[in-house]
Amino acid sequence: MERGKASRQAPEKVESQLRKGVLEYCVLALLRDGPKYGVELLSELQDTGTMATSQGTVYPLLSRLRRDELVVTTWQESTSGPPRRYYELTEAGHAALTEFAGIWPGFRDAVDHLLTPIAGHRHDPGKAHP
Repeated sequence: MERGKASRQAPEKVESQLRKGVLEYCVLALLRDGPKYGVELLSELQDTGTMATSQGTVYPLLSRLRRDELVVTTWQESTSGPPRRYYELTEAGHAALTEFAGIWPGFRDAVDHLLTPIAGHRHDPGKAHP
């Protein structure tokens, strides 16, 4: 790579990569207080703005969470259409969410620390740093 021509990722790609890393735990968090069906989860993710995603992402994720025994599903009749598949946290799902919640603050703080410029220090890409 030529000096000064570092590859640049579009902001959408950076956001997408970050979302992929935490989406599973955000879905588990949405299920913490009780069962929800897929469209309901999509809507709540959409409401956050940043965590908005598509059915093509959420449904395979929900299938994987079920295979990994982090959620269980039940079918419930709907007053406005066909029966809906509801997803509910298992004991293992609650444990995974608790573990993530314990790790996340330190992870977030470490990233924030690295992103915060040190007062009086300006990065010069042409200079080697010890």
